Amino acid sequence: MHIQAIYAALATANMDRAEQFYTQLFERRPDDRPMDGLIQWRGVASANIQIFHDEEHAGSGRMTVVVPKMDQARRSLEEIGVSIVGEKQGDYGKIAQVTDPDGNLITLAEPPSRPFHT
Repeated sequence: MHIQAIYAALATANMDRAEQFYTQLFERRPDDRPMDGLIQWRGVASANIQIFHDEEHAGSGRMTVVVPKMDQARRSLEEIGVSIVGEKQGDYGKIAQVTDPDGNLITLAEPPSRPFHT
């Protein structure tokens, strides 16, 4: 099978609210509106993201966003009114979480400070 692209998808109960949140998070407007109830961003750090209207499943999604420095991500998010919670330091890096307006969980991950070996 030849795969041309992959999109991560999150459900929302309110498209306008979700669009505003992700526009601020990604620091740009959506690239496409392929149909009613679907917006998408292409090439967000080499990823493609879809937000679709689905009230029944809104808030049950998860996404991980790798950030170069957690403290810089925290400052950027605070500027748009988003607070980081659950920050944890591991042997090789940091993680923390935020939620979008629907409650979808976004884990922020700071890369390891040294190579990870199993």
